[in-house]
Amino acid sequence: MKKILIGTHNLGKFREIAYLISKKYKKISPKMLKIKSPKETGRTFKSNSRLKVQYFRRFINLPVISDDSGICISSLNNKPGIYTARFAKKNGGYFKAMKLILKKLKKTKNRNAKFICSLSYKFPNGKILTKEGKVSGKISYKILGKNGFGFDPIFIPNFSKKTYAQMPKKKKMKIDHRYIAFKKLKKAVKTL
Repeated sequence: MKKILIGTHNLGKFREIAYLISKKYKKISPKMLKIKSPKETGRTFKSNSRLKVQYFRRFINLPVISDDSGICISSLNNKPGIYTARFAKKNGGYFKAMKLILKKLKKTKNRNAKFICSLSYKFPNGKILTKEGKVSGKISYKILGKNGFGFDPIFIPNFSKKTYAQMPKKKKMKIDHRYIAFKKLKKAVKTL
C-alpha cells in the first residue's frame, strides 16, 4: 500500500485531508512518527503550507501534503488570518476565541468573512505544488453546531443558512475551503 504523510498535528485537519485522499494510500501523521510542528514564519497561507511540506519531507522519503488555513474577518482587518490557530491558543482555546470574535462584531453590520486554505503537495522528487481554496460567508450571531472544529461553529458560507458546524461532517468536507483546494490539487496530482 502506498503511503502519504499528512503534515499536521490538528486532528480535525488530519481527518478532513485523509477523507479526501484516495483509499489506496495509508495516511501517516507526524504524531505517529514523533515529529513536532515547524514554526510558521511565513507571511501568507501559501508560504506557510510550503514551509510545512518542506519541513516534514526532511524526515521521511514519502509524498507529503500540508495545509495552512484560517478565517479572515472583514471588519477585523481580515484577521485572525494566518494567525487563526495562534489567536485561538492565545485566547484560551477556540470556544473563548469565538466568543471574543462575536463580542468584537456586536456593533458592526459587516459580518463578512472568508475561510482560506492553501494546500501544498511535495512529490518524492522534491517538486512542490500549491493550490488555494476560498469560501466566502458571514459570521453568525451565535456559536451554532457541534460538528466540525476550529471556527466552524461561527461561519455560515454564502450558499447556506447553516454554520459549517451545523452541517453533517461529510457534507461540510465536500464543500469547504479545504475541499476546493484539494480538488484543484487532484487535477494536477491524479494519484491523490
